[in-house]
Amino acid sequence: MPVVSGSSARGLAEDLARQLDWHHIQMESRRFPDGEGYVRVPEDSISSVREQDVVVVSNTFPDSGIVETLLMLEAISDVRAGRLASLKGGMDSQDDVGAGLYLAIPYFGYSRQDKRFQRGEAISAQALGRIFAGHCDGMVVLDLHAPVALEGLPVPVKFVSAMPEVAEYLSENVKPDFILSPDKGAIERASSVAEAIGCRFSYLEKVRIDAHTIVHQPKDLDVDDSIVAIIDDMISTGGTICKASEALHSQGATEVHAACTHGLFTDGAISRLDQHVDGVHATNSLSNPRSSISGGKALARGVRELLEN
Repeated sequence: MPVVSGSSARGLAEDLARQLDWHHIQMESRRFPDGEGYVRVPEDSISSVREQDVVVVSNTFPDSGIVETLLMLEAISDVRAGRLASLKGGMDSQDDVGAGLYLAIPYFGYSRQDKRFQRGEAISAQALGRIFAGHCDGMVVLDLHAPVALEGLPVPVKFVSAMPEVAEYLSENVKPDFILSPDKGAIERASSVAEAIGCRFSYLEKVRIDAHTIVHQPKDLDVDDSIVAIIDDMISTGGTICKASEALHSQGATEVHAACTHGLFTDGAISRLDQHVDGVHATNSLSNPRSSISGGKALARGVRELLEN
Protein backbone atom coordinates (compact mmCIF):
# COMPACT_ATOMS: atom_id res chain seq x y z
CA MET A 1 0.00 0.00 0.00
CA PRO A 2 1.27 3.50 -0.75
CA VAL A 3 2.27 6.26 1.65
CA VAL A 4 2.24 9.54 -0.26
CA SER A 5 3.98 12.83 0.53
CA GLY A 6 4.47 16.21 -1.13
CA SER A 7 6.99 18.93 -0.39
CA SER A 8 6.62 18.58 3.39
CA ALA A 9 7.03 15.57 5.67
CA ARG A 10 8.85 13.43 3.11
CA GLY A 11 11.23 12.03 5.73
CA LEU A 12 8.39 11.16 8.06
CA ALA A 13 6.37 9.63 5.21
CA GLU A 14 9.33 7.38 4.36
CA ASP A 15 9.63 6.56 8.06
CA LEU A 16 5.93 5.63 8.20
CA ALA A 17 6.21 3.49 5.08
CA ARG A 18 9.07 1.54 6.69
CA GLN A 19 7.08 1.04 9.89
CA LEU A 20 4.10 -0.32 7.93
CA ASP A 21 6.21 -2.18 5.37
CA TRP A 22 4.43 -0.24 2.62
CA HIS A 23 5.98 1.70 -0.25
CA HIS A 24 6.50 5.46 -0.48
CA ILE A 25 5.31 7.63 -3.36
CA GLN A 26 6.63 11.16 -3.76
CA MET A 27 4.12 13.45 -5.44
CA GLU A 28 5.38 15.81 -8.09
CA SER A 29 5.25 19.24 -6.49
CA ARG A 30 6.62 22.63 -7.35
CA ARG A 31 5.92 26.35 -7.12
CA PHE A 32 4.92 28.67 -9.93
CA PRO A 33 6.83 31.98 -10.12
CA ASP A 34 4.03 33.74 -8.21
CA GLY A 35 4.34 31.21 -5.36
CA GLU A 36 1.25 29.14 -6.08
CA GLY A 37 1.62 25.40 -5.67
CA TYR A 38 1.30 22.54 -8.16
CA VAL A 39 0.96 18.83 -7.42
CA ARG A 40 0.54 15.73 -9.57
CA VAL A 41 0.34 12.00 -9.00
CA PRO A 42 3.33 10.55 -10.90
CA GLU A 43 2.32 8.67 -14.03
CA ASP A 44 3.96 5.44 -12.88
CA SER A 45 2.10 5.58 -9.53
CA ILE A 46 -1.46 5.98 -10.84
CA SER A 47 -2.16 2.24 -10.85
CA SER A 48 -0.86 1.85 -7.30
CA VAL A 49 -2.98 4.76 -6.05
CA ARG A 50 -6.07 3.22 -7.64
CA GLU A 51 -5.52 -0.39 -6.62
CA GLN A 52 -4.81 0.07 -2.90
CA ASP A 53 -5.75 2.23 0.06
CA VAL A 54 -3.63 5.38 0.25
CA VAL A 55 -2.26 7.35 3.20
CA VAL A 56 -1.26 10.95 2.51
CA VAL A 57 1.27 12.37 4.98
CA SER A 58 1.27 16.15 5.02
CA ASN A 59 1.73 18.99 7.50
CA THR A 60 -0.73 21.85 7.60
CA PHE A 61 1.99 24.31 8.58
CA PRO A 62 2.90 26.85 7.37
CA ASP A 63 -0.20 28.13 5.51
CA SER A 64 1.13 26.83 2.18
CA GLY A 65 0.96 23.35 3.69
CA ILE A 66 -2.82 23.64 4.00
CA VAL A 67 -3.19 24.34 0.29
CA GLU A 68 -0.77 21.61 -0.74
CA THR A 69 -2.53 19.07 1.46
CA LEU A 70 -5.87 19.88 -0.16
CA LEU A 71 -4.39 19.73 -3.67
CA MET A 72 -2.84 16.33 -2.99
CA LEU A 73 -6.11 14.95 -1.62
CA GLU A 74 -7.98 16.35 -4.63
CA ALA A 75 -5.51 14.91 -7.15
CA ILE A 76 -5.58 11.46 -5.54
CA SER A 77 -9.38 11.56 -5.24
CA ASP A 78 -9.65 12.28 -8.96
CA VAL A 79 -7.34 9.40 -9.81
CA ARG A 80 -9.25 6.99 -7.56
CA ALA A 81 -12.58 8.18 -8.99
CA GLY A 82 -11.32 7.50 -12.52
CA ARG A 83 -11.25 11.14 -13.57
CA LEU A 84 -8.12 10.86 -15.70
CA ALA A 85 -8.93 12.99 -18.74
CA SER A 86 -6.34 15.66 -19.55
CA LEU A 87 -5.49 18.10 -22.30
CA LYS A 88 -2.21 16.34 -23.07
CA GLY A 89 -3.30 12.79 -22.41
CA GLY A 90 -6.64 12.78 -24.22
CA MET A 91 -9.90 11.46 -22.86
CA ASP A 92 -9.57 8.71 -20.32
CA SER A 93 -11.94 7.52 -17.63
CA GLN A 94 -12.05 4.44 -15.43
CA ASP A 95 -14.29 3.04 -12.74
CA ASP A 96 -14.45 4.69 -9.34
CA VAL A 97 -12.53 2.47 -6.90
CA GLY A 98 -14.35 3.91 -3.88
CA ALA A 99 -13.22 4.83 -0.38
CA GLY A 100 -9.72 4.30 0.89
CA LEU A 101 -8.00 7.70 1.05
CA TYR A 102 -6.62 8.62 4.47
CA LEU A 103 -4.76 11.66 5.76
CA ALA A 104 -2.00 11.52 8.37
CA ILE A 105 -1.10 14.93 9.80
CA PRO A 106 2.17 15.00 11.77
CA TYR A 107 1.73 18.63 12.86
CA PHE A 108 -1.77 20.10 12.69
CA GLY A 109 -1.42 23.83 12.04
CA TYR A 110 -3.86 26.22 13.75
CA SER A 111 -4.43 23.74 16.56
CA ARG A 112 -3.91 26.41 19.24
CA GLN A 113 -7.29 28.00 18.48
CA ASP A 114 -9.30 25.03 19.73
CA LYS A 115 -12.03 27.07 21.41
CA ARG A 116 -13.66 30.49 21.13
CA PHE A 117 -11.95 32.70 23.70
CA GLN A 118 -13.81 35.86 22.61
CA ARG A 119 -17.00 36.45 20.69
CA GLY A 120 -16.59 36.59 16.93
CA GLU A 121 -13.50 34.38 16.71
CA ALA A 122 -13.09 31.51 14.27
CA ILE A 123 -12.27 28.18 15.89
CA SER A 124 -9.52 27.47 13.41
CA ALA A 125 -8.81 23.88 14.44
CA GLN A 126 -12.46 22.94 13.83
CA ALA A 127 -12.61 24.86 10.55
CA LEU A 128 -9.60 23.06 9.10
CA GLY A 129 -10.78 19.72 10.46
CA ARG A 130 -14.09 20.04 8.63
CA ILE A 131 -12.35 21.00 5.38
CA PHE A 132 -9.96 18.03 5.47
CA ALA A 133 -12.74 15.64 6.49
CA GLY A 134 -14.57 16.55 3.29
CA HIS A 135 -11.65 15.29 1.19
CA CYS A 136 -10.69 11.98 2.84
CA ASP A 137 -12.13 8.89 4.50
CA GLY A 138 -10.32 9.21 7.83
CA MET A 139 -7.51 11.02 9.59
CA VAL A 140 -4.62 10.30 11.93
CA VAL A 141 -3.29 13.27 13.92
CA LEU A 142 -0.08 13.24 15.95
CA ASP A 143 -0.11 14.89 19.40
CA LEU A 144 -2.85 17.41 18.75
CA HIS A 145 -2.82 20.17 21.38
CA ALA A 146 -6.52 19.62 22.24
CA PRO A 147 -8.19 16.60 20.53
CA VAL A 148 -11.63 17.86 21.57
CA ALA A 149 -11.32 20.41 18.75
CA LEU A 150 -11.84 17.67 16.16
CA GLU A 151 -14.76 15.89 17.79
CA GLY A 152 -17.86 15.32 15.71
CA LEU A 153 -16.23 15.20 12.27
CA PRO A 154 -17.99 13.07 9.62
CA VAL A 155 -14.97 10.76 9.24
CA PRO A 156 -13.10 8.76 11.89
CA VAL A 157 -10.11 10.49 13.50
CA LYS A 158 -7.37 8.64 15.39
CA PHE A 159 -5.29 10.68 17.82
CA VAL A 160 -1.86 9.25 18.53
CA SER A 161 1.02 10.40 20.69
CA ALA A 162 4.78 10.14 20.26
CA MET A 163 5.31 10.23 24.04
CA PRO A 164 6.18 6.48 24.17
CA GLU A 165 8.96 7.15 21.65
CA VAL A 166 10.03 10.29 23.55
CA ALA A 167 10.23 8.22 26.75
CA GLU A 168 12.24 5.48 25.03
CA TYR A 169 14.66 8.00 23.54
CA LEU A 170 15.18 9.88 26.81
CA SER A 171 15.62 6.66 28.76
CA GLU A 172 18.36 5.49 26.41
CA ASN A 173 20.14 8.78 25.74
CA VAL A 174 19.47 11.21 28.61
CA LYS A 175 18.58 8.96 31.56
CA PRO A 176 16.54 11.57 33.44
CA ASP A 177 15.75 11.32 37.16
CA PHE A 178 12.92 13.85 37.00
CA ILE A 179 10.27 14.81 34.42
CA LEU A 180 8.72 18.28 34.49
CA SER A 181 5.62 19.57 32.72
CA PRO A 182 5.86 23.29 31.87
CA ASP A 183 2.15 23.81 32.69
CA LYS A 184 -0.99 21.91 33.61
CA GLY A 185 -1.90 21.48 29.95
CA ALA A 186 1.05 19.15 29.37
CA ILE A 187 0.61 17.09 32.54
CA GLU A 188 -0.94 14.06 30.83
CA ARG A 189 1.84 13.81 28.24
CA ALA A 190 4.69 14.49 30.65
CA SER A 191 3.38 12.17 33.37
CA SER A 192 3.08 9.34 30.83
CA VAL A 193 6.77 9.82 30.00
CA ALA A 194 7.69 9.80 33.69
CA GLU A 195 5.67 6.63 34.25
CA ALA A 196 7.26 4.90 31.26
CA ILE A 197 10.76 5.78 32.44
CA GLY A 198 9.99 5.19 36.11
CA CYS A 199 11.12 8.53 37.49
CA ARG A 200 9.71 11.41 39.53
CA PHE A 201 7.32 13.96 38.07
CA SER A 202 5.93 17.42 38.75
CA TYR A 203 4.66 20.49 36.91
CA LEU A 204 4.84 24.27 36.89
CA GLU A 205 1.85 26.39 37.88
CA LYS A 206 0.93 29.66 36.21
CA VAL A 207 0.69 32.44 38.77
CA ARG A 208 -0.61 35.88 37.77
CA ILE A 209 1.48 38.67 39.33
CA ASP A 210 -0.49 41.54 37.81
CA ALA A 211 -2.64 42.31 34.78
CA HIS A 212 0.32 41.98 32.43
CA THR A 213 2.62 39.45 34.12
CA ILE A 214 2.33 35.68 34.48
CA VAL A 215 5.12 33.59 36.01
CA HIS A 216 5.52 29.81 36.09
CA GLN A 217 6.33 28.60 39.58
CA PRO A 218 7.59 25.10 40.39
CA LYS A 219 5.45 22.74 42.43
CA ASP A 220 6.88 20.12 44.81
CA LEU A 221 10.32 20.04 43.21
CA ASP A 222 13.30 18.21 44.67
CA VAL A 223 15.81 18.20 41.84
CA ASP A 224 19.12 18.48 43.69
CA ASP A 225 21.76 16.46 41.82
CA SER A 226 19.14 15.35 39.26
CA ILE A 227 18.91 15.19 35.48
CA VAL A 228 15.61 16.85 34.52
CA ALA A 229 13.69 16.62 31.25
CA ILE A 230 10.97 19.19 30.49
CA ILE A 231 8.26 17.65 28.28
CA ASP A 232 5.69 19.41 26.07
CA ASP A 233 3.73 18.72 22.90
CA MET A 234 5.38 21.64 21.09
CA ILE A 235 8.17 24.13 21.60
CA SER A 236 7.77 27.45 19.84
CA THR A 237 9.87 30.31 21.25
CA GLY A 238 11.18 28.27 24.18
CA GLY A 239 10.75 31.15 26.63
CA THR A 240 8.97 29.17 29.35
CA ILE A 241 11.48 26.33 29.14
CA CYS A 242 14.41 28.75 29.47
CA LYS A 243 12.91 30.27 32.63
CA ALA A 244 12.14 26.85 34.06
CA SER A 245 15.69 25.71 33.34
CA GLU A 246 17.11 28.65 35.27
CA ALA A 247 14.97 27.74 38.27
CA LEU A 248 15.92 24.08 38.04
CA HIS A 249 19.65 24.80 37.86
CA SER A 250 19.35 27.16 40.83
CA GLN A 251 17.75 24.31 42.79
CA GLY A 252 20.64 21.95 42.08
CA ALA A 253 19.73 20.16 38.86
CA THR A 254 22.88 18.88 37.17
CA GLU A 255 21.35 18.79 33.67
CA VAL A 256 18.17 20.13 32.12
CA HIS A 257 16.83 18.83 28.79
CA ALA A 258 13.81 19.85 26.73
CA ALA A 259 11.83 17.34 24.67
CA CYS A 260 8.72 17.67 22.54
CA THR A 261 6.83 16.18 19.64
CA HIS A 262 6.64 19.33 17.52
CA GLY A 263 9.76 21.46 17.26
CA LEU A 264 8.60 24.75 15.75
CA PHE A 265 11.59 26.68 17.20
CA THR A 266 10.49 30.17 16.13
CA ASP A 267 12.22 33.52 16.69
CA GLY A 268 15.69 32.12 17.36
CA ALA A 269 14.46 29.51 19.82
CA ILE A 270 17.31 27.06 19.21
CA SER A 271 19.96 29.66 19.98
CA ARG A 272 18.02 30.77 23.06
CA LEU A 273 17.52 27.22 24.32
CA ASP A 274 21.17 26.31 23.78
CA GLN A 275 22.07 28.97 26.34
CA HIS A 276 19.79 27.49 29.00
CA VAL A 277 19.44 23.73 28.53
CA ASP A 278 21.82 20.83 28.02
CA GLY A 279 19.87 19.25 25.19
CA VAL A 280 16.86 19.81 22.93
CA HIS A 281 15.10 16.75 21.50
CA ALA A 282 12.14 16.62 19.09
CA THR A 283 10.46 14.21 16.71
CA ASN A 284 10.59 14.55 12.94
CA SER A 285 6.96 15.73 12.77
CA LEU A 286 8.44 18.99 11.49
CA SER A 287 11.74 19.47 9.72
CA ASN A 288 14.06 20.94 12.35
CA PRO A 289 17.72 20.67 13.42
CA ARG A 290 16.85 18.74 16.61
CA SER A 291 14.64 16.00 15.17
CA SER A 292 16.18 12.95 16.78
CA ILE A 293 13.04 10.93 17.59
CA SER A 294 10.90 8.96 15.11
CA GLY A 295 7.31 10.06 14.70
CA GLY A 296 6.67 7.26 12.22
CA LYS A 297 6.04 4.65 14.92
CA ALA A 298 3.24 6.69 16.46
CA LEU A 299 1.61 7.46 13.11
CA ALA A 300 1.82 3.78 12.19
CA ARG A 301 -0.15 2.87 15.32
CA GLY A 302 -2.86 5.29 14.27
CA VAL A 303 -2.99 4.09 10.67
CA ARG A 304 -3.31 0.47 11.78
CA GLU A 305 -6.14 1.35 14.18
CA LEU A 306 -7.92 3.37 11.51
CA LEU A 307 -7.78 0.56 8.96
CA GLU A 308 -8.75 -2.11 11.49
CA ASN A 309 -11.87 -0.19 12.44
